[in-house]
Amino acid sequence: MTESVDVRIYKVQKYDRPKPFYLRWKVGGRSFGQTFRYQAQADTHRSKLVTAARAGESFDTETGEPVSWARQEVVDERTWYEFAVSYLDMKWPHAAANTRTSIAEALAVLTMGLVYDKPGRPDDAILRAALYGWAFNATARQHEPASAVNSALEWTTGASVPLRSLQKAATARRGLEAIARKLDGRAASAATFTRKRATFYNALEYAVELELLDFNALDRVKWTMPKKAEVVDPRVVANPAQVRRILAEVRKHRPEFAAFFACLYFAAMRPAEAVSLTQSQCHLPAKGWGRLDLTATATRAGRAWTDTGEAHDVRGLKHRAAGDMRPVPIPPELVKMLRHHLAEHGTAADGRLFRGKRKESLLSESTYGPAWKRARTAALTEAQAVSKLAERPYDLRHGGVSLWLGSGVNPAEVARRAGHSVEVLLRVYAKCIDGQHEAMNKRIEQALNDEM
Repeated sequence: MTESVDVRIYKVQKYDRPKPFYLRWKVGGRSFGQTFRYQAQADTHRSKLVTAARAGESFDTETGEPVSWARQEVVDERTWYEFAVSYLDMKWPHAAANTRTSIAEALAVLTMGLVYDKPGRPDDAILRAALYGWAFNATARQHEPASAVNSALEWTTGASVPLRSLQKAATARRGLEAIARKLDGRAASAATFTRKRATFYNALEYAVELELLDFNALDRVKWTMPKKAEVVDPRVVANPAQVRRILAEVRKHRPEFAAFFACLYFAAMRPAEAVSLTQSQCHLPAKGWGRLDLTATATRAGRAWTDTGEAHDVRGLKHRAAGDMRPVPIPPELVKMLRHHLAEHGTAADGRLFRGKRKESLLSESTYGPAWKRARTAALTEAQAVSKLAERPYDLRHGGVSLWLGSGVNPAEVARRAGHSVEVLLRVYAKCIDGQHEAMNKRIEQALNDEM
């Protein structure tokens, strides 16, 4: 190693590129340079070099760094914010679009809580928008940020706590406190807290894996987890008669959606599965039961979060390997509705049964939601209409699964058709159907009498 005290350090220059701030210096006549995304990062590094040079330290002519830096035990000085961006980048390529938004939301809230109280903090709404919409969106970061976003992130860069400080339980607790509250200060729901904590925990596990942290401090924080409602509220579950009345109203005003809603109930499909249903997946005999061979979902996440730049993220079935297929037998009533739909409305160019506002676009909740709301109000009694009964189209799936269970279908088969594990099915869906309590009581009574 060759050393030199002939060191010249130049001012930080700004250029038009993704990492615009360029720091240049010379050691023994040899030039070195490093680019940074933010001014604060460049200034900090320059300050370290200047301090070493003024102290008369020798610099390594191969690396351009003070010799003392190589002698020190290497300690990663990155901040939580810098690490969080790298964690997001690791997750991004393999994550579904909705998962990306969930991770970004959690990291944005965590980062806002894991900062020092430094002057110039941006308004919370601006800071969250900068973090969620740019810093934690790998696609957005391919373009230059707006000036307000850049200013907010400059502040975050300088205010973020060191990553290694998260080995202290007190710092980790600050992160939990951040995700336990909404922006307006109110308590977050149990489901929201649990989801964001899972991201926080996984991020810290990743830091441990990279040997940036020695352990995950969340394992040492005593925090009472809020109780999460994991069961379907039986008040949302409609019975067959109620569903048929609503579908009849749908046929009056938006007939092109009747078969879509019927799929959610009679086949217990997720809306995202029904959106991507194609004619080739439908086996619809003239008589008897048919079958739907489900292979894909189309979830609306927003153009900023998908690889294609389209609003919907088209992927394989939930909790299934790519290319897996889930066959679902369907009753004659649904077969008839689907045959009628194909005869009356045809398909999109790619074979999809259900289309959005534009002829070839994917159907979205903003399109079918109002139709459901109108039909539900017209079909139900006034008391039922103001209740939770079939409040959302997704509640049709709950009703369909509950009907199968209440009819005595083997739970393993119900789980297979619905695309669940048996454990999840019994924990979440094993509820009675509205209006069928009396029938179930009679079934129990009959079983008791048979033993007499």
